[in-house]
Amino acid sequence: MKKIKIFIKRFVLFLFILVVFMYVNNTSLFTKTTDEAPLLLAHRGMAQTFHMEGITGDTCTAERIYEPEHPYLENTIPSMEAAFGAGADIVEFDVQPTKDGQFAVFHDWTLECRTDGKGVTREHTMQELKSLDIGYGYTADNGKSYPFRGKGVGLMPSLEEVLSYFPDESFLIHIKSDDPAEGKQLAHALSTLSKERLSQLTVYGGDQPIQALKESLPELRVMSMATMKSCMLPYIAAGWTGYVPDACQNTQIHIPETYASWMWGWPDKFIKRLENVDTRVFIVAGDGGWSEGFDTAEDVRRLPANYSGGVWTNRIDVVAPILQQ
Repeated sequence: MKKIKIFIKRFVLFLFILVVFMYVNNTSLFTKTTDEAPLLLAHRGMAQTFHMEGITGDTCTAERIYEPEHPYLENTIPSMEAAFGAGADIVEFDVQPTKDGQFAVFHDWTLECRTDGKGVTREHTMQELKSLDIGYGYTADNGKSYPFRGKGVGLMPSLEEVLSYFPDESFLIHIKSDDPAEGKQLAHALSTLSKERLSQLTVYGGDQPIQALKESLPELRVMSMATMKSCMLPYIAAGWTGYVPDACQNTQIHIPETYASWMWGWPDKFIKRLENVDTRVFIVAGDGGWSEGFDTAEDVRRLPANYSGGVWTNRIDVVAPILQQ
């Protein structure tokens, strides 16, 4: 009986020491923070936003926009310029391969939702895509009016045009398919860029194209569901010790706010650990299902105090002035 009591006391002491260690090793109380504003990522530049009720993968979001508060259309050079001017550190945009071997900066797999064109986007040449009115399908009143018709002709840029127009800015490039050939094609398109320029770019998308891209350009920062799992799952298992898996190096992590507090060391220590291996951490709103962002003053109030990581937003014009104060 005496031995059992001694064993129980030692076991309780062990658990106590373990809990104290886990707390001290993962609390942000002792992590030095900076007064710098969070890194702001503008989703598709300065874009028209839309309500999320009942949204599915087939929903035409151009047909459900809110009443426009600015004149910009997503994935265009003017919208990116406005986003950087409003305070964005990074702009996200989508790419689609074209019939003539280029990349068009455009979100949709098909043309009917936003434009006056028809068919699959990648089955057109860049010249054909440039002839379209990309503002044709936008409406805020169920089709009673179309405020951007006639204003988007020629505004669909190529990837080359965007990178040339903004030679010193940072971008997050989104591959919209899971085709490995697309990753190889994008790697070829980026291969002529300098190492300094590549360091300003991150590419994310399907597992297969991202793997193919990384094999061709190992120095490029990339992100996919596979890269995040290979980083986050081992970290969740052992990160309480301070261990950061090798798979977490030189990548990007998007953490839905629903799950962020479960990350060991969240927020400051977690962010610092990944910064030390050249990885960026961005928080996205909700559960991360539909590109939800921190888009209002109310959203910003949900961020941790003195938050120093990255923030995903669809309304850079609203959020930047708040976070940069």
